[in-house]
Amino acid sequence: MNQEATEEKTFTQAELDQIVGERLARERAKYSDYEALKEKAGRLDAFEESQKTELQKANERASAAEAELAALKKAEEIRAMHERIAKETGVPVDVVTGETEEESLAFAKRVKELMPPNYPTVADHGELQNRPSGSAVEQFAAWLDQT
Repeated sequence: MNQEATEEKTFTQAELDQIVGERLARERAKYSDYEALKEKAGRLDAFEESQKTELQKANERASAAEAELAALKKAEEIRAMHERIAKETGVPVDVVTGETEEESLAFAKRVKELMPPNYPTVADHGELQNRPSGSAVEQFAAWLDQT
């Protein structure tokens, strides 16, 4: 009696293939209607969109426009702050970065410390105030002497 309880059943390859095949068929049957359900969900979404009132649609457009306006205002405030800091520190406005005034000012001051003493200053209209003269070698030698 002990031998019967400890004896394990063995399967042939054909029996194993049949068992696995049946299990796969049951699993596939669970999801056989997935494409149909996906199509129905898409139609439901389209129906819900078509049922929105014009007021709801207008409110959504207004919310999107308000968000875009707020982002543009923030970008303009940062640009104006960068221009003001660039004018105060003498650092080109294209170099100034930062989201807050403290960040931007600290960055501009650090850049100013790293700028060579004969760095050309640019007026508001892009005209050079103190244009270097001579060949590149002479300019480099002059800069090296100053440093």
